[in-house]
Amino acid sequence: MYSPTIVDRVTGHCGELVLRRADPHYEIIANGMFLMDTRAGDSERLLVRTAVAHMPGPRLLIGGLGVGFSLREALALGVESVVVVEREPAVIRWNAEFFGNPTADCVQADLVSWLHTTPTRFDAICLDIDNGPDWTLSEDNATLYSDAGLALLHSHLTPGGMLTVWSASASRTFESALRTRFPSVKTLSVDVPRGEPDVVFIAC
Repeated sequence: MYSPTIVDRVTGHCGELVLRRADPHYEIIANGMFLMDTRAGDSERLLVRTAVAHMPGPRLLIGGLGVGFSLREALALGVESVVVVEREPAVIRWNAEFFGNPTADCVQADLVSWLHTTPTRFDAICLDIDNGPDWTLSEDNATLYSDAGLALLHSHLTPGGMLTVWSASASRTFESALRTRFPSVKTLSVDVPRGEPDVVFIAC
């Protein structure tokens, strides 16, 4: 059992962000709340793998870099065009400096603001913001999971495009909201060592 040590501490868009090392892994804490770590990543890889298996073209958008599981999976699957939007510059820097992840495909921006300004449509969007629809760090992130946010995401998908959403828990409310926008919605559960299973929502 390793006792975590603080590697870096910054003020981000959502408040205090702390990077801890618990050898051999890293953890990111936001305002005292555990957000993510480098231990597993099964559900994050499933988030991307499911989208890539069914997307009708080569363009993939990943909302939220995290610790890089989703981006690495997309690159390993040979996706031709990947854009990752991450609003915290420290998270991008930590990925490059500590996690050994490529960050050339990363755009440092707030996803909602960026979607309002880009005309690009994507064949799949993989959303992994905070801990899912029922556990967000800020009100602006919460709007992504609202009806207006889903309408915005839907407008940036090509015909037949896929939306996959990662969550730390099930959410009947969010699943119902998805069904108002997408004709096909299902969920996949991924067991984790402790707590509720992670959930991947799939909409197309």
